[in-house]
Amino acid sequence: MNASNATSTRPYLIRALYEWCTDNGFTPYVAVSVDNTVQVPREYVKNNEIVLNIGFDATSSLTLGNEFIEFKARFGGTAREILVPITHVIAIYARENGQGMAFPLEATAEGSAGANDAQTATPAALVPGATSPGGATDASDGKFIQLVESTLTTGVNGSDQQKKPDPPEPPKPPSRPRPSLKRVK
Repeated sequence: MNASNATSTRPYLIRALYEWCTDNGFTPYVAVSVDNTVQVPREYVKNNEIVLNIGFDATSSLTLGNEFIEFKARFGGTAREILVPITHVIAIYARENGQGMAFPLEATAEGSAGANDAQTATPAALVPGATSPGGATDASDGKFIQLVESTLTTGVNGSDQQKKPDPPEPPKPPSRPRPSLKRVK
């Protein structure tokens, strides 16, 4: 078997990063390019993309297969069946710190993204600090994309100024009813 006949590494990397997130207590999110082959609630899609929480607490019957990611989740209190082709996964990352990996859109997903190439179709704002192994930064070689958050802003007078990165949002505790004591006489 030569390299052109080998299976894609994308599903294996997605499963590995999902496992890394859950092992470290992070919430795994996937950014997905949406077209008519993706089964997600359309009311939550913005700019032909959707970000899905695939954590244990947010899903049931999660299957991270070689061709599809399948699970059931609640959106606005309504249970929905979600089906995402692996080729449409743009990125997987931890919600708490933004660490993860972004992927170039494959040929089957590029047609749905319009005239965008893999670098412009990747939601850099959704994956702050995502990195790739080996430091590959060019999507044209068909490997990985490294997303780097800009630390320069243009000042009022047009000069570049260093900006401080926003601190990561701390995890929110699960909402539970507050315990109360009842006085009995």
